[in-house]
Amino acid sequence: MSKTKEQRLQEVHTRALSEFDKIQAALRNERIQCLEDRRFYSIAGAQWEGPLGNQFENKPRFELNKVHLAVIRIFNEYRNNRITVDFVPKDGKNADKLAETCDGLYRADEYDSGAEEAYDNAFEEGTAGGFGAWRLRTCYEDDEDDDDTRQRVRIEPIFDADSCVFFDLNAKRQDKSDAKRCFVLTAMTPEAYKDEYGDDPATWPKLVHRWEFDWCTPDVVYVAEFYEVEEKEELLRIFQGLALTDSFEPDELKFTDAELQEDPTKLETLLATGFREVRQKRVKRKRVRKYVLSGAKVLEDCGYIAGCHIPIIPFYGKRWVVDNVERCMGHVRLAKDAQRLINMLMSWLAEMAARFDVEKPILTPEQIAGHAQMWAEDNIKKFPYLLINSITDAEGQQIAAGPIGYTKAPNIPPAMAALMQMAEQALQDLLGNQQAGEEVQPNISGKVVELIQNRLDMQVFIYMSNMAKAIKRSGEVWISMMKDIAVEEGRRMKTMTADGQVGSVELFEPAYDEETGETYLENDLTKAKLDVMVDVGPSSTSKRAKTVRELTALKATTQDPETVSILDSLIMMNMEGEGLTDARQYFRRKLVRMGVIKPTKEEAEELAQEAANAQPDPNAVLVQSMAEEAQAKGAKARADTVLTLAKAEQSRAETVKTMADIDIEQQKQVLDAVRTATELSTPPAQI
Repeated sequence: MSKTKEQRLQEVHTRALSEFDKIQAALRNERIQCLEDRRFYSIAGAQWEGPLGNQFENKPRFELNKVHLAVIRIFNEYRNNRITVDFVPKDGKNADKLAETCDGLYRADEYDSGAEEAYDNAFEEGTAGGFGAWRLRTCYEDDEDDDDTRQRVRIEPIFDADSCVFFDLNAKRQDKSDAKRCFVLTAMTPEAYKDEYGDDPATWPKLVHRWEFDWCTPDVVYVAEFYEVEEKEELLRIFQGLALTDSFEPDELKFTDAELQEDPTKLETLLATGFREVRQKRVKRKRVRKYVLSGAKVLEDCGYIAGCHIPIIPFYGKRWVVDNVERCMGHVRLAKDAQRLINMLMSWLAEMAARFDVEKPILTPEQIAGHAQMWAEDNIKKFPYLLINSITDAEGQQIAAGPIGYTKAPNIPPAMAALMQMAEQALQDLLGNQQAGEEVQPNISGKVVELIQNRLDMQVFIYMSNMAKAIKRSGEVWISMMKDIAVEEGRRMKTMTADGQVGSVELFEPAYDEETGETYLENDLTKAKLDVMVDVGPSSTSKRAKTVRELTALKATTQDPETVSILDSLIMMNMEGEGLTDARQYFRRKLVRMGVIKPTKEEAEELAQEAANAQPDPNAVLVQSMAEEAQAKGAKARADTVLTLAKAEQSRAETVKTMADIDIEQQKQVLDAVRTATELSTPPAQI
């Protein structure tokens, strides 16, 4: 008996809830430490969470948060050295237009979806706590047009990823490309939950949390996005047609065995039209199904999503797998104890300084009786003098006497001073000595400064390297999704160059291959066979500033006017500043016209149109006319020469003919004379 939809979804919910409990039980302690690390560096008071805060409950608790500055320096280093995706052909060609098209489409999707927020949030959470993540999602290009079903990919942040994103325990790869299931928890207010799903809130279980130092916590309900990879093995049958001529290769058609079994006439048609089966191949097809779950049921079956990968991209600060448990941490964890020790020592010293700022007199009750209020208010009203009572001796005689003693501030133990120095040194060793790279010492060479900066960069290189792995995975998931959604023929899609220039491409645009003489469809993403590489380097602004400096220095080494003009144009094209956008575009067009920069498709069309509509230069027209006139005169002179030669040849021919006629006439006269002489010498015939 077949299962109903409700039964199937209930089985999905039961299976998902059981697996999530196992995942959370295995990773809870690790993820709680990640959450504690993020709170430690970012939330005021969080450095006193735990037993240490209980010991100092009624004492001053100061925070000298040096960890925060170290983490912020790593953030700034990353933001100044953005990581970008670069698609390259799988066959290793040096240049491929489809790969360049994908680069432009990816940059456009990043810009339109504000991907920098997603990247920055994941990098911050991963660097501080150990784990961050973002998601890729398809959405309609125009939500307000009901007839427009075209889609683009959006890159969105996932906040609190260490407590909200969980992959199945069998996924061992760092980028989770081998994951079969993934859970993403999303917080909603109870009111928002009721408005969207219409029933009483039933929160998805979430055990990873820390609220000790928060004054209040929001009342939230959690729902879970559940991604599940479904793999299906299929038999692919490949048929090949007959080649019409030797210059054309036979066509190949591919069908799954299931498709041919569903429609038996398809196989008969193939065989009747000259196709024959040449080989078979078993392939695995992967699809990703998405569900939305509450604590009680499946709220929504979203069906199969675009692409064949789970669209959740994890980022780890540092990652290990120990005892079959995935463990991670960021830049904060190892420095927490040193930071706590500094806070504790500074709080204790501050308390000593506050309590023992002056020496206080020690008096007997008889001396202070009646004047206690005056002594108590002295630190506020600053009386010019204070009164005490005289005391009596054993015989009852009054004796004028001062305080019997004074309080003294305790001496700072030598061990405390040594401990403070050791804690400071330990914190610098763990976080990296940022001051060495930030301070510019006089009389120091640029090479030494560069070496110091490189040494500091090595301390954060692991985070940049792991971020590059995450960006690479993001590109792989993106191209997989684009193969499923960029399928409309003639559709124009927005692109963007590395320097922010906006353009567009047309999908499935007919093109002609001059080498082979064949026509093909350009920008066909469904057939894209691309690898993903990443480029770690300075941001576009930093690159331009460096380029301007290098071009300015190079300009002083040449005297060639044309080279100087090119360098000036390149400098202006890379200048940053308010209101320079139009100037940069002008100098780019100038360099394109000079042939220094390869034009884009739009620029090439613009140049062709300008050439067609351009008015001729009067000087050029005059020069051309003079050249044509000189050419005509030369041609006429050549023609006259030819005519003269022809007439000379004609004269020679006539002379030869005349001479020949004379010879013939003379020969005729001689023959006639001979004939006459012969007739005279011969006697007449006798009859």
